[in-house]
Amino acid sequence: MSEAKIEYLLRLGDSALILGQRVSEWIGHAPIMEEDVALANVALDLIGQARLWFGYAGELEGRGRDEDALAFLREAHEYRNVLLVEQPNGNFADTLVRQFLFDAWHHALLEGLSQSHDPRIAEIAVKALKEVTYHLERSSDWVVRLGDGTEESHRKAQAALDELWTYTGELFAADAIDAELVAQGVAVDPASLREAWLHTVQAVCEAATLTAPPADAWMQSGGKQGRHTEHLGYILAEMQSLPRAHPGARW
Repeated sequence: MSEAKIEYLLRLGDSALILGQRVSEWIGHAPIMEEDVALANVALDLIGQARLWFGYAGELEGRGRDEDALAFLREAHEYRNVLLVEQPNGNFADTLVRQFLFDAWHHALLEGLSQSHDPRIAEIAVKALKEVTYHLERSSDWVVRLGDGTEESHRKAQAALDELWTYTGELFAADAIDAELVAQGVAVDPASLREAWLHTVQAVCEAATLTAPPADAWMQSGGKQGRHTEHLGYILAEMQSLPRAHPGARW
């Protein structure tokens, strides 16, 4: 059993799960019916990816915790998602800019993980990459439509970009767990993804007439080590209410 690998799988699964939960909050509230369906599909993709990462983590751990136990029966400090995904939905621009910043990173990450020396990780990454390619195309298109749209949509998109930028630095910060798995050829060096991410973000911002904040701006961090914003607790309280009220329940 590799403790580092289990931790890494939880990071991948938690980020997908928490963003999937956030996006699903739009179901029934999206501005148009088409977006209601599209956002639901994105959420389902992310939650499906989380299931695969959790399933593998549970097998390696060998403590009898399945994907449901890992998703619903941990405390906030045990979650390893990046801080970006737990930020509130806000308005539609906030949600789509958050999605775009994550998608641009997620796509580059999965491309790298598809070459992992761990066959199971590579297999999951290849499958997820097909879905995330669509996610990135969709969120990029929306950022351009909002940024280069009306005066109000431009203002909201720029405000979202400025507000969320401080949570992007963590995507490229490595620690001992990353270093151990990169040395084994299992994981991708987070810092190696930054150039491709910046290229994608800057190209889309240019098309959207948005101004990306400085790349060297001060950044928040801590999510991968279990230090979260206050928002995660509220997400988990809602997400975990049923399984905690009825332990072991099955449909």
